[in-house]
Amino acid sequence: MFMAVACISLVLKSFLSVGRLRLVHKDKDSLAKTSSGITSDLLSISRSLAAQVKQSEDALQTLVQSSNVASETQEEFKAMGGVIHQSRKLLSKYNRREFTDKVLIFLALAFFFACVLYVMTKRAF
Repeated sequence: MFMAVACISLVLKSFLSVGRLRLVHKDKDSLAKTSSGITSDLLSISRSLAAQVKQSEDALQTLVQSSNVASETQEEFKAMGGVIHQSRKLLSKYNRREFTDKVLIFLALAFFFACVLYVMTKRAF
């Protein structure tokens, strides 16, 4: 932005100096030198603007690539969120089954020992 303002002010100064030079210098040689100086100034301004445009294009390309990477990352996070949610559900299901298995094993052992005690009491008495 600063470069563009500087370029515009340089062009305006050049045009204003041409107007003053026309009043002061009437010969063709001095006007030719002045116009050649202005032309070279305009060429340098054109080059600097082209460099500025190239830099802006590179920055835009970098932003586009970064935006694509961010979008891909967001999609991966969404997919991983689904996987994590499914894993949480499976883990809670396995925890419930583990508890149920422990209760069933305890009941089976209690029934076994009750049967053993019953058999021993019937045989002993």
